[in-house]
Amino acid sequence: MRRGTRLVVALSLLSTMLTLGAVGSPSAGAAEVRGRYANALKPKTSTGARVESCSDPSVLRGRGKYARYWYMYCTSDPLSDRDTARTGSPTFRRLPMMRSRDLVHWKYVGSALPGKPSWASASAQLWAPDVVYSSTYKRYYMTYAVTDTIDRVSGQPGCAKDPAIGVATSATPTGPWRMGSIVVRPKRLGPGCSFGSTIDPDVLGESIGRTGVLYAGGFRGGIFAQRVALAKYSMRLTGSSRQVTIGRRYEAADVVSRGGYYYLFVSSGSCCTGPLSGYGVFAGRSASPFGPFLDREGNPLTAARVGGTPVLAPNGNRWVGGGHNTVFKDFGGQWWTVYHAIDKFKPFFANRPGFTKRPPMLDPIDWVDGWPTVRSGHGASVEWGGSPAAQPKQRSRYRPAPVPVDVLGAPVAAASDEFDGTALDPRWSWVRPPVDPATYSVSGGTLNFATQAGGLTGRADGASVLTEAAPAGSYVVETAVRLNVPATGCCQDYVQGGLVVYGSDDRFLKLTHVSAGQTRITEFGKEVPNGGKGYPRYGGFTVGPPSDLTWLRIVKRVSGGHSLFTAYTSQDGTRWVRGGTWAYDELGAGERIGLVSLGGAGFVSTFEHVHVWSLGN
Repeated sequence: MRRGTRLVVALSLLSTMLTLGAVGSPSAGAAEVRGRYANALKPKTSTGARVESCSDPSVLRGRGKYARYWYMYCTSDPLSDRDTARTGSPTFRRLPMMRSRDLVHWKYVGSALPGKPSWASASAQLWAPDVVYSSTYKRYYMTYAVTDTIDRVSGQPGCAKDPAIGVATSATPTGPWRMGSIVVRPKRLGPGCSFGSTIDPDVLGESIGRTGVLYAGGFRGGIFAQRVALAKYSMRLTGSSRQVTIGRRYEAADVVSRGGYYYLFVSSGSCCTGPLSGYGVFAGRSASPFGPFLDREGNPLTAARVGGTPVLAPNGNRWVGGGHNTVFKDFGGQWWTVYHAIDKFKPFFANRPGFTKRPPMLDPIDWVDGWPTVRSGHGASVEWGGSPAAQPKQRSRYRPAPVPVDVLGAPVAAASDEFDGTALDPRWSWVRPPVDPATYSVSGGTLNFATQAGGLTGRADGASVLTEAAPAGSYVVETAVRLNVPATGCCQDYVQGGLVVYGSDDRFLKLTHVSAGQTRITEFGKEVPNGGKGYPRYGGFTVGPPSDLTWLRIVKRVSGGHSLFTAYTSQDGTRWVRGGTWAYDELGAGERIGLVSLGGAGFVSTFEHVHVWSLGN
């Protein structure tokens, strides 16, 4: 679409191609599944108590005599408020296991491991299990992360963050599990206790023979892919590893094969900051399981201006922080994802403010022009009408419905500025004017605004904010910004420039191009007043990758008496990436729009324009 007529075409025609996958296509006489379900899923224990948290879920269909059931495996955590309500240490269930016949109603069937492996330290946690079946050995192989290993394993005394990947095997999907040895040892990044995030294992496929491909890694050091070989009770690495994502960006790999491509699903953002968690799911694809994985616009997931096409982002309803997903196809050919999310109205375990509860969620995945998106771009559901086809000769009632496209309305000339001339238009005003007027200027059709130390602190030494009055009701605001941090390398942490929707220093939204370690990202952040013990003040999620000149847009939609703000980014001003949505009703009557350039001195944000429109639909 031409720039200036529509924001983004959020979807094109839905792909109808079914793919090679786990369970095949429906038969001609398949019966429609008529069940309904509501998120979050509500697994039950044998006593009928509800399981309220199942973080980092992984789902597998059983094989042989277990083929009627689906199995879900979770990170070690309390199951519910019953495990935290008492004083003292909460009760952790070690790698909880669930079972279901319909993928909706789940039963807790116990902890996978009775103890920790001998090479785990006393303080270690067991995280993020993944289970794959071997048709050669007729056994199930569970890989899992151990967060802290003993000194003789890492070779570094006294480290608490030297994680590794272990394996356990079983003849059944629910054990008993026989512990094997280490599969991936701690990965050293530097001297001392500098180790990579050797976590979040995923073996490609649901059923393999003697060999497979293992993905593991996370924020520290990136994600790697390497071949593995199986024996009856063990798994070992073979060949060399390939890095498939840059460090400080992604974790929680899950890879599926579809239509001649391998799709790498990964998660990014803060997983566990309660109602402001910005966790989300992104994807890249490759013709090889070892990459390179590129996003829809062709950006590598290993680049400093890091690629990744949004799959699941917050949509303004009660669910935030959706991520660490598992992806599979049902018997009717429909793809689904199970992931964890956070209820922003009930984010924490009882008696543990700050300890985030992450219940399991279920939603369909649609493929739009070859790219996955949850519910055709609608994101996490509260209630949905089409349950999965979890058994043979079934088909789902789910039917995709495209997400509405945000359309530009009439330009708001009084709020738009091309930065012609040599001075700011009188419509602009400063929150804390720059101490040195020479740190900003208007010339050559741009606003040059030096980055300032600090952020929006509310103190006199806080960063400056250039603002103007926001239009009433729904609107769209856009800028294009050059942030002259180096395109690669570190270390300009938190230096940023971009848009702000401003109520006060305690109430604002901020969409900026940010330098974060070795990466360059766009982040849509939300600041709220102090909510009490355990509650965060700030949260943010990423959108699309930046460029030399990065276009940033915020769409405000007033709907049902609520204000929803959606982020868009572009590398060329034509192809737009739609990000997530923050709900924010508390900005106040004095809401303003504006520009910021902050996070560290020594650089410049150059703004080419501010354009404002009404919202056309």
